[in-house]
Amino acid sequence: MTPNALDRLIALFCKLPGIGKKSAGRIVYHILDANPSFAETLSRELSGLHKAICRCSVCGGFTESNPAQKQVECIICSNPDRDHSVICVIESAQDMRVIEEGREFVGVYHVLGGLIAPLEGVDPENLSIGKLIARIHNANNQIKEIILALNPTIEGDTTALYLQKQLKDFPVEVTRLASGMPVGGNIEYIDKLTLSRSFRGRTRI
Repeated sequence: MTPNALDRLIALFCKLPGIGKKSAGRIVYHILDANPSFAETLSRELSGLHKAICRCSVCGGFTESNPAQKQVECIICSNPDRDHSVICVIESAQDMRVIEEGREFVGVYHVLGGLIAPLEGVDPENLSIGKLIARIHNANNQIKEIILALNPTIEGDTTALYLQKQLKDFPVEVTRLASGMPVGGNIEYIDKLTLSRSFRGRTRI
């Protein structure tokens, strides 16, 4: 039987992380029960998302796009009150949002865009590690610390070890989040207090 519009939309929502078929169905039926203007607004926002949001040219996080500029800096990278001598290396832009909510970190970020996972075909060349190295090199010794805020998983540990080797010849202190981050955990799901303690207790590696 050919899928109808309802089935096709449920299938699309199922492709989102953390959403199964039942959850997708609830979302779709909620949209159907809501005022049609809600669906129109949702559709409009989704269709214009990639035009409204772009990658920061410095850290790789997301920011409002500016058609007048080819390269756009996010509000964190362009903020002179942030400590630009400390870079927090994270897996994804979503981790930045979580860390910012903790209000513990006042430095800047660098988004890798993933973690090294050879079995999944993700090698160092597929991540923005080279851009991080260039960023440190071009800073003329202004960067003092690199915090590896990577999930304590096999992939996170592999990436941290690789970065540690790549950064050993630079005059920077390389640290990693300390106790409070459970093995196999994910930054996205860590509570704010635990995350703050992890930043305060970070250790040199």
